[in-house]
Order: sequence, then C-alpha cells, then structure tokens
Amino acid sequence: MPEHYFEGTPTSDDRRRDITTRIWGKELTFTTSAGVFSHDGLDKATAVLLHTSTPPTGGTVLDLGCGWGPIACAVADAGSTVWAIDPNERALELTALNASRLGVDVHTALPDDVPADLVFDEIWSNPPIRIGKQALHDLLLRWLPRLAPGGVARLVVGKNLGADSLQRWLTDQGWPTERVASEKGFRVLETRRG
Repeated sequence: MPEHYFEGTPTSDDRRRDITTRIWGKELTFTTSAGVFSHDGLDKATAVLLHTSTPPTGGTVLDLGCGWGPIACAVADAGSTVWAIDPNERALELTALNASRLGVDVHTALPDDVPADLVFDEIWSNPPIRIGKQALHDLLLRWLPRLAPGGVARLVVGKNLGADSLQRWLTDQGWPTERVASEKGFRVLETRRG
C-alpha cells in the first residue's frame, strides 16, 4: 500500500536532499526527504500562496500542515512567531532542521501538542485536500476558531480540487471567505474572523 504524507511515522527511507527556492526575494535552502509532502521541491500550490501574498511582519502565525517548512520558515524569516504543525513526525523534524539552518524561530509540534490557550493572528496553509472532505472540514473547524479577533487564514486550494465549493462551505459555516488570488489553476482564499 502506498505511503501518505499525512501519516504519523513514514516508513520510507529517509533519503534527504537539499533544494533551493526563492521566496519573497530571498534564496532559501531547505532539506527535504521522502515520506513528506512535495519532497522534490516547492509544490505549485504553495508557490502560488507565497507569490500572491505579502508576508506578515509580526504576530503569531500557524502553518497548518507544514511539510518540510517552506511557509513556516519564510514567515518566521519575515518577523513573525510561527507554530508549524503536522501529523508527520519526519516533516516536523525537517521543519525544525530548516528553521535552525536559516536561523529563524519556529515552534514545531504535533497538532495535539499545541497549547490549548494559544491563539493565532494568521493561519497559512496548503491544506491536505486528499485526506477527504469530512476530515478536511473537521481540520479547518478545529483550527479556525483559534484565530484571534480580526485574524485571517490564507488557504491555497486547486480549482479542480474543490476550491470554490470549499469557499462556499466556509462561508456557510460562519467563516466569511473570499478569493483574493487565482493563478495556475489555484485559488488563494482568505477567511476572516470577525
């Protein structure tokens, strides 16, 4: 049976390699490995999210489903306190390694290990659509209430993977959501807490 990047402990060989990518005008080098999402390099959806967004310059940010850490590390480099969560232990290890290499402060944690009273000014995510619609809905409804008043979540979702229906569903759940960018078949959605 094939291994999924959202499994807790990958069984594939930990074959590491370095990749370099440009984020917000800076060349950043990251270590990736098999068994994590987009181990060959920065995926198109995350690239669209970063390219079409202005980095936050402070506050506390949650990277929901951090993978090997491109969002978490770039946002921390721009000056925010970042919590990077993922159910994949290898992903958390790589994010911590990459944050240390870049000299930025990123708190990595399994989802259940995030302090219960912690709230976030922003949530950034290329959410794991392939976990299934109900699991995705449960995931978003777990973390969106952790936004501070006036907080914003920035999500990138493929149009062909249901971005427009997710936008409608979020709004119907009481989380007003608008499309703020569309590029290369991906939608960047912004959800605001009132």
